[in-house]
Amino acid sequence: MQNIQFPVKFQFKISSFSNDFTATDATGKTIAYVKQKMFKFKEEIKIYSNESKTKVNYSIKADKWLDFSAAYAFKDENGKEFGKVARKGWRSIWKAHYDIIDENQKQQYNISEENPWVKVFDSVLGEIPILGMFTGYLFNPSYMVKDNQGKPIIKLKKSASFFGRNFELSKQGEMDSDDDDRIMLGLMMMILLERRRG
Repeated sequence: MQNIQFPVKFQFKISSFSNDFTATDATGKTIAYVKQKMFKFKEEIKIYSNESKTKVNYSIKADKWLDFSAAYAFKDENGKEFGKVARKGWRSIWKAHYDIIDENQKQQYNISEENPWVKVFDSVLGEIPILGMFTGYLFNPSYMVKDNQGKPIIKLKKSASFFGRNFELSKQGEMDSDDDDRIMLGLMMMILLERRRG
C-alpha cells in the first residue's frame, strides 16, 4: 500500500456476517480487502489485494486472547513482523487511544478519538428500534493519527451513511514513505475494534 492516493474510503459490507470491508483510493481503485476471521479466540485479520481474495498481502494478529489491551502485530506476505498497533487499555474505555509501533518496538504515531461524546450518542440512539438504523446520518466520530511531535498526519471520519458503514481517510500532513503500511494497517485494525464497541 505504498504511494496511496488520498482520500481513501473504507466501505463495510452489510450482506455479510463477518466484519469485512473494502478500501479504495481517490481514483476508485481497490487497494485492500479486509477480512476478519470469525469465532477466533485471538483476533486475526487478513488483508487481500482485492475482493477476489486470491492474494494475501498482510495479516494482523492479536498477542492475547480477546483482551481489551492487546497489541496487534502486522506481518507481511512472508510472515515477517514489521510493526504493531496497541490499544491503550483503560485509557481507551472513554476515549479511544492506540499507539502505532515500528519493527524496533518504538512508538511512531498515535491514534486518538477527537470527541468521545459523539460515539456515546451514536451508541445510545443505535439501541432505539427503527431510529437506530439512521444514526449513521446523525453521529459520525472521527479519529486523528499524529506523530510523536503532535503533528496531524491522517484523519479518519465516519461518513454519513445507512447503517454507518462508510469511513473516509484524509491526509493532513506528511509521513515517511515506509510508514504508509503501518499507519493504514493500524487504522484498519482500530476501526474494526471501534465498530464492535459501538
